[in-house]
Amino acid sequence: MTKHHTRRELIGASPINSELVDYLNQARSPSHNQLAPCVALIGCDGSGKSTLARDLVSLLNRNINTRSVYLGLGTGDFGRRIAKLPLVGGVVSRFLQNKASKAHEGRDKRLPGLATALAMFGLSLTRRHRFREALKYRKKGVQIVTDRYPQAELAGGFDGPGLNSARKGSPLVEYLARREQSIYRQMAAYQPTVIIRLNVDVDTALARKADHERALLEKKIAVLPTLSFAGARIVDIDATRPYGDVLASTLAVLQRFGLRA
Repeated sequence: MTKHHTRRELIGASPINSELVDYLNQARSPSHNQLAPCVALIGCDGSGKSTLARDLVSLLNRNINTRSVYLGLGTGDFGRRIAKLPLVGGVVSRFLQNKASKAHEGRDKRLPGLATALAMFGLSLTRRHRFREALKYRKKGVQIVTDRYPQAELAGGFDGPGLNSARKGSPLVEYLARREQSIYRQMAAYQPTVIIRLNVDVDTALARKADHERALLEKKIAVLPTLSFAGARIVDIDATRPYGDVLASTLAVLQRFGLRA
């Protein structure tokens, strides 16, 4: 087993390596042990994160106080709601998509203007607020199940910084990009107990989220396996299977990490 795969398992294709999980549980840092458990659900749109988060909280809450926290930005759903507005919806939606596309392009592009940068920075501050609320609950002994989890490895979406600090721009926007990167590094330093990565193919995702763009879903599916979330413990689950099987597999993983429904 290579170093790259030491913290990952695949559910639905191979059995859980219980010895590996036991070893990882023993290796938890002291700061992590001071917090109540946190289960982070990540995956492409249409992988079932929201439904699974809701059901996990309902089941885990029977034994220990458990809450669900959404750590995404919700900008995709916001844009789709705007697009449905009469007369102006299509125009405004295309404007927002164009702004987002320019902001998320490659490293050779410049940072966006101040207005766009401030909006993106503001969204990250909102995410940090939610993250801090989750930490407060964990410090009080409340288990947390998160829909999404912040990462500091890749800017321009995928629950990472909105601004790419490697790009050039105005001095003020460059400062915002550096500050935003620091915020995400601080959040990513708090590793969840386990990350459940729900894997689906693009056709399955589109069947569940027909209003999404295929190209964007394909990009998300391609990028997710490359993210390490600061070395967090990641378990892969095949989310193309019937939901009952996905839920059962997830509960089996959580039991091995000491979380019981």
